[in-house]
Amino acid sequence: MISTSAVIACIETLLVDVPTIRPHKLSVATMNCQTLVLVRVRCSDGIEGVGEGTTIGGLAYGEESPESIKTNIDTYFAPLLKGGDATRPGAAMARVRKLFQGNRFAKCALETALFDAQARRLGVPLSELFGGRLTDAVDVAWTLASGDTGRDIAEAEAMLEARRHRAFKLKIGSRSVADDVAHVIEIKRALGERGDVRIDVNQAWTETDAIWAGPRLAEAGVSLIEQPIPATNHAGLKRLTQLAHVPIMADEALRGPVDAFALATSRAADVFAVKIAQSGGLQGAAAVASIAAAAGIDLYGGTMLEGAAGTMASAQLFSTFGSLKWGTELFGPLLLTEDILVEPLKYTDFKLHLPTEPGLGIAFDWARIERMRRRAP
Repeated sequence: MISTSAVIACIETLLVDVPTIRPHKLSVATMNCQTLVLVRVRCSDGIEGVGEGTTIGGLAYGEESPESIKTNIDTYFAPLLKGGDATRPGAAMARVRKLFQGNRFAKCALETALFDAQARRLGVPLSELFGGRLTDAVDVAWTLASGDTGRDIAEAEAMLEARRHRAFKLKIGSRSVADDVAHVIEIKRALGERGDVRIDVNQAWTETDAIWAGPRLAEAGVSLIEQPIPATNHAGLKRLTQLAHVPIMADEALRGPVDAFALATSRAADVFAVKIAQSGGLQGAAAVASIAAAAGIDLYGGTMLEGAAGTMASAQLFSTFGSLKWGTELFGPLLLTEDILVEPLKYTDFKLHLPTEPGLGIAFDWARIERMRRRAP
Protein backbone atom coordinates (compact mmCIF):
# COMPACT_ATOMS: atom_id res chain seq x y z
CA MET A 1 0.00 0.00 0.00
CA ILE A 2 1.34 3.45 -0.93
CA SER A 3 1.84 5.81 1.98
CA THR A 4 0.28 9.26 1.55
CA SER A 5 1.31 10.76 4.88
CA ALA A 6 5.08 10.32 5.07
CA VAL A 7 7.18 13.20 6.32
CA ILE A 8 10.87 13.96 5.94
CA ALA A 9 12.46 12.68 9.14
CA CYS A 10 16.17 13.26 8.53
CA ILE A 11 18.52 14.68 5.88
CA GLU A 12 22.16 13.62 6.14
CA THR A 13 25.01 14.92 3.97
CA LEU A 14 28.24 12.94 3.57
CA LEU A 15 31.56 13.78 1.93
CA VAL A 16 33.22 10.68 0.48
CA ASP A 17 36.77 11.02 -0.91
CA VAL A 18 37.61 8.47 -3.61
CA PRO A 19 40.94 8.40 -5.54
CA THR A 20 40.76 8.34 -9.35
CA ILE A 21 42.36 5.60 -11.46
CA ARG A 22 44.67 8.18 -13.09
CA PRO A 23 45.16 11.94 -13.09
CA HIS A 24 42.26 13.67 -14.84
CA LYS A 25 43.64 16.85 -16.39
CA LEU A 26 41.38 19.78 -17.28
CA SER A 27 42.35 23.25 -18.41
CA VAL A 28 41.52 24.55 -14.90
CA ALA A 29 42.74 21.74 -12.62
CA THR A 30 44.15 18.22 -12.41
CA MET A 31 42.11 15.76 -10.38
CA ASN A 32 43.62 12.82 -8.51
CA CYS A 33 40.66 12.34 -6.19
CA GLN A 34 36.93 12.94 -6.45
CA THR A 35 34.80 14.00 -3.48
CA LEU A 36 31.31 12.56 -3.73
CA VAL A 37 28.69 14.61 -1.90
CA LEU A 38 25.91 12.20 -0.97
CA VAL A 39 22.59 13.33 0.46
CA ARG A 40 20.54 10.71 2.28
CA VAL A 41 16.89 11.52 2.98
CA ARG A 42 15.08 9.29 5.48
CA CYS A 43 11.29 9.43 5.69
CA SER A 44 8.84 8.49 8.42
CA ASP A 45 7.46 5.57 6.39
CA GLY A 46 10.89 3.91 6.27
CA ILE A 47 11.62 4.96 2.70
CA GLU A 48 15.06 6.42 1.92
CA GLY A 49 16.29 8.42 -1.05
CA VAL A 50 19.84 9.27 -2.11
CA GLY A 51 21.13 12.17 -4.20
CA GLU A 52 24.51 13.52 -5.19
CA GLY A 53 25.93 17.00 -5.78
CA THR A 54 29.51 16.36 -6.85
CA THR A 55 31.75 19.06 -8.34
CA ILE A 56 34.91 19.04 -10.46
CA GLY A 57 38.18 20.45 -9.17
CA GLY A 58 36.80 22.21 -6.11
CA LEU A 59 36.40 25.96 -6.70
CA ALA A 60 38.60 25.93 -9.80
CA TYR A 61 35.62 24.97 -11.98
CA GLY A 62 32.59 26.58 -10.36
CA GLU A 63 31.33 28.57 -7.40
CA GLU A 64 30.33 25.56 -5.28
CA SER A 65 32.66 23.16 -3.47
CA PRO A 66 31.90 19.86 -1.74
CA GLU A 67 32.29 21.62 1.59
CA SER A 68 29.90 24.45 0.69
CA ILE A 69 27.32 21.97 -0.60
CA LYS A 70 27.34 20.08 2.69
CA THR A 71 27.33 23.23 4.83
CA ASN A 72 24.42 24.85 3.01
CA ILE A 73 22.29 21.71 2.97
CA ASP A 74 22.94 21.04 6.66
CA THR A 75 22.53 24.66 7.75
CA TYR A 76 19.70 25.93 5.54
CA PHE A 77 17.97 23.32 3.38
CA ALA A 78 17.56 20.45 5.86
CA PRO A 79 16.00 22.50 8.72
CA LEU A 80 13.53 24.00 6.25
CA LEU A 81 12.35 20.64 4.93
CA LYS A 82 12.50 18.45 8.02
CA GLY A 83 8.98 17.44 9.03
CA GLY A 84 7.56 18.39 5.64
CA ASP A 85 5.56 16.18 3.28
CA ALA A 86 7.93 13.60 1.77
CA THR A 87 5.44 12.61 -0.94
CA ARG A 88 5.60 15.98 -2.73
CA PRO A 89 9.21 16.51 -3.82
CA GLY A 90 8.23 19.16 -6.37
CA ALA A 91 6.57 21.30 -3.71
CA ALA A 92 9.50 20.82 -1.34
CA MET A 93 11.99 22.00 -3.95
CA ALA A 94 9.78 24.95 -4.88
CA ARG A 95 10.16 26.15 -1.27
CA VAL A 96 13.92 25.71 -1.43
CA ARG A 97 14.23 27.59 -4.73
CA LYS A 98 12.03 30.42 -3.48
CA LEU A 99 14.01 31.00 -0.29
CA PHE A 100 17.61 30.27 -1.35
CA GLN A 101 19.55 31.71 -4.27
CA GLY A 102 22.10 29.82 -6.35
CA ASN A 103 23.50 26.57 -4.93
CA ARG A 104 22.53 24.58 -8.03
CA PHE A 105 24.61 21.55 -7.10
CA ALA A 106 23.28 21.42 -3.55
CA LYS A 107 19.72 21.75 -4.81
CA CYS A 108 20.32 18.98 -7.35
CA ALA A 109 21.56 16.59 -4.68
CA LEU A 110 18.58 17.25 -2.43
CA GLU A 111 16.04 17.11 -5.25
CA THR A 112 17.44 13.81 -6.53
CA ALA A 113 17.17 12.27 -3.06
CA LEU A 114 13.56 13.42 -2.67
CA PHE A 115 12.52 12.10 -6.09
CA ASP A 116 14.43 8.85 -5.51
CA ALA A 117 12.47 8.34 -2.28
CA GLN A 118 9.15 9.13 -3.95
CA ALA A 119 9.82 6.78 -6.86
CA ARG A 120 10.73 4.02 -4.39
CA ARG A 121 7.51 4.78 -2.50
CA LEU A 122 5.50 4.38 -5.70
CA GLY A 123 7.44 1.28 -6.74
CA VAL A 124 8.60 2.72 -10.09
CA PRO A 125 11.96 3.70 -11.62
CA LEU A 126 12.86 7.38 -11.26
CA SER A 127 12.46 7.82 -15.02
CA GLU A 128 8.71 7.22 -14.68
CA LEU A 129 8.33 10.45 -12.69
CA PHE A 130 9.70 12.39 -15.68
CA GLY A 131 7.53 11.03 -18.46
CA GLY A 132 8.83 7.48 -18.71
CA ARG A 133 11.96 6.09 -20.32
CA LEU A 134 12.23 5.59 -24.06
CA THR A 135 15.33 3.39 -23.83
CA ASP A 136 16.89 1.01 -21.34
CA ALA A 137 20.49 1.94 -22.20
CA VAL A 138 22.39 5.11 -23.16
CA ASP A 139 25.59 5.47 -25.18
CA VAL A 140 28.59 6.50 -23.06
CA ALA A 141 31.66 8.39 -24.25
CA TRP A 142 35.00 8.19 -22.42
CA THR A 143 37.16 11.20 -21.62
CA LEU A 144 40.87 11.07 -22.42
CA ALA A 145 42.52 13.47 -20.01
CA SER A 146 45.98 12.26 -19.08
CA GLY A 147 47.58 14.98 -21.23
CA ASP A 148 49.97 12.42 -22.73
CA THR A 149 49.28 11.59 -26.40
CA GLY A 150 50.67 8.05 -26.35
CA ARG A 151 48.94 7.19 -23.11
CA ASP A 152 45.63 8.56 -24.39
CA ILE A 153 45.88 6.50 -27.58
CA ALA A 154 46.63 3.33 -25.62
CA GLU A 155 43.71 4.07 -23.28
CA ALA A 156 41.33 4.57 -26.20
CA GLU A 157 42.51 1.36 -27.87
CA ALA A 158 41.83 -0.55 -24.66
CA MET A 159 38.31 0.87 -24.44
CA LEU A 160 37.56 -0.11 -28.04
CA GLU A 161 38.93 -3.60 -27.49
CA ALA A 162 36.75 -4.06 -24.39
CA ARG A 163 33.70 -2.67 -26.25
CA ARG A 164 33.19 -0.18 -23.43
CA HIS A 165 33.49 3.14 -25.34
CA ARG A 166 33.78 4.17 -28.98
CA ALA A 167 33.36 7.93 -28.58
CA PHE A 168 36.22 9.85 -26.95
CA LYS A 169 36.27 13.38 -25.58
CA LEU A 170 39.70 14.95 -25.23
CA LYS A 171 40.27 17.43 -22.42
CA ILE A 172 42.53 20.18 -23.74
CA GLY A 173 43.25 23.86 -23.09
CA SER A 174 46.15 23.82 -20.65
CA ARG A 175 48.80 24.06 -23.41
CA SER A 176 49.22 26.28 -26.45
CA VAL A 177 46.50 25.99 -29.07
CA ALA A 178 48.95 24.60 -31.64
CA ASP A 179 50.18 21.92 -29.22
CA ASP A 180 46.63 20.97 -28.26
CA VAL A 181 45.51 20.72 -31.87
CA ALA A 182 48.54 18.56 -32.73
CA HIS A 183 47.71 16.30 -29.75
CA VAL A 184 44.11 15.89 -30.92
CA ILE A 185 45.02 15.27 -34.56
CA GLU A 186 47.52 12.55 -33.63
CA ILE A 187 44.94 10.74 -31.51
CA LYS A 188 42.26 10.98 -34.20
CA ARG A 189 44.73 9.73 -36.82
CA ALA A 190 45.55 6.70 -34.64
CA LEU A 191 41.89 5.81 -34.02
CA GLY A 192 40.62 6.53 -37.51
CA GLU A 193 36.99 5.65 -38.14
CA ARG A 194 36.95 3.23 -35.20
CA GLY A 195 36.55 6.03 -32.68
CA ASP A 196 34.63 9.29 -32.68
CA VAL A 197 36.83 12.10 -31.31
CA ARG A 198 35.47 15.27 -29.67
CA ILE A 199 37.23 17.96 -27.67
CA ASP A 200 36.41 19.92 -24.53
CA VAL A 201 38.34 23.15 -24.01
CA ASN A 202 36.63 24.16 -20.74
CA GLN A 203 36.60 27.87 -21.77
CA ALA A 204 40.41 28.06 -22.16
CA TRP A 205 40.59 29.55 -25.68
CA THR A 206 40.00 33.01 -27.02
CA GLU A 207 37.64 33.43 -29.94
CA THR A 208 40.57 33.85 -32.33
CA ASP A 209 42.15 30.66 -30.96
CA ALA A 210 38.96 28.80 -31.81
CA ILE A 211 38.76 30.38 -35.26
CA TRP A 212 42.32 29.21 -36.00
CA ALA A 213 41.75 25.72 -34.60
CA GLY A 214 38.32 25.06 -36.11
CA PRO A 215 39.22 24.25 -39.74
CA ARG A 216 42.26 22.20 -38.70
CA LEU A 217 40.15 20.10 -36.35
CA ALA A 218 37.42 19.73 -38.97
CA GLU A 219 39.95 18.50 -41.53
CA ALA A 220 41.23 15.93 -39.03
CA GLY A 221 37.73 14.57 -38.50
CA VAL A 222 36.97 15.92 -35.03
CA SER A 223 33.18 15.80 -34.60
CA LEU A 224 32.41 18.29 -31.81
CA ILE A 225 33.95 21.23 -29.91
CA GLU A 226 32.70 21.81 -26.37
CA GLN A 227 32.75 25.25 -24.72
CA PRO A 228 35.89 26.61 -26.42
CA ILE A 229 35.55 30.15 -25.03
CA PRO A 230 34.34 31.72 -21.76
CA ALA A 231 30.78 30.89 -20.77
CA THR A 232 29.74 34.53 -20.60
CA ASN A 233 30.65 35.19 -24.24
CA HIS A 234 27.36 34.17 -25.85
CA ALA A 235 27.99 36.41 -28.84
CA GLY A 236 31.33 34.69 -29.46
CA LEU A 237 29.71 31.26 -29.23
CA LYS A 238 27.15 32.39 -31.77
CA ARG A 239 29.87 33.57 -34.17
CA LEU A 240 31.77 30.27 -33.84
CA THR A 241 28.55 28.33 -34.38
CA GLN A 242 27.85 30.31 -37.55
CA LEU A 243 31.33 29.48 -38.92
CA ALA A 244 30.21 25.84 -38.96
CA HIS A 245 33.66 24.24 -39.15
CA VAL A 246 32.78 21.81 -36.36
CA PRO A 247 29.54 21.75 -34.32
CA ILE A 248 29.80 23.85 -31.15
CA MET A 249 28.44 22.57 -27.84
CA ALA A 250 27.51 24.82 -24.91
CA ASP A 251 28.41 23.48 -21.47
CA GLU A 252 29.53 25.93 -18.78
CA ALA A 253 27.33 28.55 -20.50
CA LEU A 254 24.30 26.41 -19.57
CA ARG A 255 23.39 27.02 -15.95
CA GLY A 256 19.75 26.14 -16.30
CA PRO A 257 16.61 26.97 -18.31
CA VAL A 258 17.21 30.74 -18.42
CA ASP A 259 20.61 30.28 -20.10
CA ALA A 260 19.16 27.59 -22.35
CA PHE A 261 16.46 29.96 -23.55
CA ALA A 262 18.96 32.77 -24.21
CA LEU A 263 21.33 30.48 -26.13
CA ALA A 264 18.49 28.91 -28.11
CA THR A 265 16.96 32.29 -28.97
CA SER A 266 20.23 33.55 -30.48
CA ARG A 267 21.19 30.12 -31.87
CA ALA A 268 24.54 30.38 -30.08
CA ALA A 269 25.23 26.63 -30.05
CA ASP A 270 24.53 23.53 -32.12
CA VAL A 271 24.42 21.19 -29.13
CA PHE A 272 23.48 21.52 -25.45
CA ALA A 273 25.35 19.53 -22.79
CA VAL A 274 22.59 18.79 -20.31
CA LYS A 275 23.81 18.30 -16.74
CA ILE A 276 21.46 17.82 -13.84
CA ALA A 277 23.80 19.58 -11.39
CA GLN A 278 24.52 22.53 -13.68
CA SER A 279 20.76 22.86 -14.26
CA GLY A 280 19.97 22.95 -10.54
CA GLY A 281 18.36 19.53 -10.53
CA LEU A 282 16.33 17.03 -12.52
CA GLN A 283 13.45 19.41 -13.16
CA GLY A 284 15.79 22.11 -14.43
CA ALA A 285 17.63 19.68 -16.69
CA ALA A 286 14.33 18.44 -18.12
CA ALA A 287 13.41 22.05 -18.89
CA VAL A 288 16.78 22.63 -20.63
CA ALA A 289 16.16 19.57 -22.79
CA SER A 290 12.65 20.75 -23.69
CA ILE A 291 13.96 24.17 -24.74
CA ALA A 292 16.62 22.52 -26.91
CA ALA A 293 14.07 20.23 -28.52
CA ALA A 294 11.77 23.16 -29.33
CA ALA A 295 14.69 25.06 -30.88
CA GLY A 296 16.02 22.09 -32.88
CA ILE A 297 19.25 21.95 -30.86
CA ASP A 298 20.87 18.53 -30.36
CA LEU A 299 21.39 17.05 -26.90
CA TYR A 300 24.35 15.50 -25.12
CA GLY A 301 24.05 13.97 -21.65
CA GLY A 302 26.82 15.57 -19.63
CA THR A 303 28.47 14.72 -16.34
CA MET A 304 30.20 16.39 -13.42
CA LEU A 305 32.14 13.14 -12.95
CA GLU A 306 29.60 12.04 -10.39
CA GLY A 307 29.68 8.70 -8.67
CA ALA A 308 26.93 6.12 -8.98
CA ALA A 309 24.08 8.20 -7.54
CA GLY A 310 24.49 11.24 -9.77
CA THR A 311 25.33 9.09 -12.77
CA MET A 312 22.23 6.95 -12.46
CA ALA A 313 19.99 9.94 -11.71
CA SER A 314 21.27 11.51 -14.94
CA ALA A 315 20.78 8.30 -16.91
CA GLN A 316 17.22 7.92 -15.61
CA LEU A 317 16.37 11.43 -16.84
CA PHE A 318 18.28 11.18 -20.12
CA SER A 319 16.44 7.96 -20.96
CA THR A 320 13.22 10.02 -21.21
CA PHE A 321 14.57 12.39 -23.89
CA GLY A 322 13.07 12.03 -27.33
CA SER A 323 16.50 12.35 -28.93
CA LEU A 324 20.01 12.12 -27.49
CA LYS A 325 21.99 12.43 -30.71
CA TRP A 326 25.41 12.83 -29.10
CA GLY A 327 24.95 10.17 -26.42
CA THR A 328 26.19 10.75 -22.88
CA GLU A 329 29.37 11.08 -20.89
CA LEU A 330 28.19 9.12 -17.86
CA PHE A 331 31.46 7.34 -17.11
CA GLY A 332 32.12 8.94 -13.71
CA PRO A 333 32.06 5.75 -11.60
CA LEU A 334 34.57 4.12 -13.97
CA LEU A 335 37.10 6.84 -13.13
CA LEU A 336 37.06 5.92 -9.44
CA THR A 337 39.16 3.29 -7.68
CA GLU A 338 36.33 2.31 -5.32
CA ASP A 339 32.70 1.42 -5.95
CA ILE A 340 30.02 2.56 -3.50
CA LEU A 341 27.36 0.09 -4.67
CA VAL A 342 26.57 -3.48 -3.70
CA GLU A 343 26.50 -4.26 -7.43
CA PRO A 344 28.33 -1.90 -9.83
CA LEU A 345 26.59 -0.13 -12.68
CA LYS A 346 26.42 -2.18 -15.87
CA TYR A 347 28.58 -0.89 -18.73
CA THR A 348 28.62 -3.18 -21.79
CA ASP A 349 28.53 -2.83 -25.59
CA PHE A 350 29.42 0.87 -25.40
CA LYS A 351 26.40 1.65 -23.22
CA LEU A 352 25.28 2.17 -19.63
CA HIS A 353 22.29 -0.07 -18.93
CA LEU A 354 19.52 1.19 -16.68
CA PRO A 355 18.05 -0.99 -13.92
CA THR A 356 14.31 -1.61 -13.64
CA GLU A 357 14.08 -1.50 -9.84
CA PRO A 358 12.30 1.43 -8.12
CA GLY A 359 13.92 4.83 -7.68
CA LEU A 360 17.50 5.05 -8.87
CA GLY A 361 17.42 1.26 -9.00
CA ILE A 362 20.76 0.82 -7.22
CA ALA A 363 21.75 -0.46 -3.76
CA PHE A 364 24.39 1.44 -1.80
CA ASP A 365 27.12 -0.28 0.22
CA TRP A 366 26.78 1.89 3.29
CA ALA A 367 29.45 0.01 5.24
CA ARG A 368 32.02 0.80 2.54
CA ILE A 369 30.80 4.38 2.25
CA GLU A 370 31.13 4.78 6.02
CA ARG A 371 34.75 3.67 5.84
CA MET A 372 35.53 6.23 3.15
CA ARG A 373 33.50 9.19 4.40
CA ARG A 374 35.33 12.28 5.55
CA ARG A 375 35.30 12.88 9.27
CA ALA A 376 34.89 16.29 10.86
CA PRO A 377 38.26 17.73 11.97
